[in-house]
Amino acid sequence: MSEVEKSGPLELEGKLWLTSGGRHLGGPDRIALLAAIAAHGSITQAAKAVGMSYKGAWDAVETMNNLAGAPLVERLAGGRGGGGTRLTEPGTRLVAQFRRLEELHRRFIEQLGRQPVGEDIDDINLLQVLNMKTSARNQFLGTVETVTRGAVNDEVVLRIVGGQRIVAVVTHESAESLGLAPGAQAFALVKASSVIVAVAVEGARLSARNQLAGTIARVVPGAVNAEVTIALPGGGTIAATVTLDSAEVLELAAGMPATALFKASSVIVGMPG
Repeated sequence: MSEVEKSGPLELEGKLWLTSGGRHLGGPDRIALLAAIAAHGSITQAAKAVGMSYKGAWDAVETMNNLAGAPLVERLAGGRGGGGTRLTEPGTRLVAQFRRLEELHRRFIEQLGRQPVGEDIDDINLLQVLNMKTSARNQFLGTVETVTRGAVNDEVVLRIVGGQRIVAVVTHESAESLGLAPGAQAFALVKASSVIVAVAVEGARLSARNQLAGTIARVVPGAVNAEVTIALPGGGTIAATVTLDSAEVLELAAGMPATALFKASSVIVGMPG
């Protein structure tokens, strides 16, 4: 059972934001501030009503005024009443329009929330992984096949697209904190600099635990190194960084069979958040 399923029913949430020229004009918090200014006629009272500092309220108002292209809030001249602030006509319209959009947005989210989730949990986990940012060139999503405890570390076997397997060595503590277990979804990260490209491994005895066989898809030369991309069965790929000398000696070219070699200790294992 995934962590999402353990924590209870999945609920959708969302916030509505307005933008101008690619910059955030305002969301619920800023609209609430505008509405409070309209209600109190004072930015001091409005700031207190929405839990904002006086300076923070004015900073927000000035930002909105600048981005909107027309003032949304204006100061009133002092007098017996001591002056104050009020919404301009564009500001009043903006608040009313945002409230209407907010209601439509709420209904939309509510309707989406009624859709059955069930098997879509895997799709949600996949979206989380796709949104992940990492410096590792190679990222594989798969299913944990086995977790074998050793004297110090655990060996984790991850089955990826195409049926190939990636073996990783992680500490006991890491395996436990990640909740690694057979059947769980996990991802493996491998730096391109950790991958060795071999073009003739049949019959060879190698210490590298991971040997992913495929066909070279492309070779992109750089100033010093070349990036070699190997297409794997099932649609996956793995990239390696090799020196230009190595690429020339091996005569690496698109279409030739090749194997990506890397140690189990070079693999980082993670779980979708």
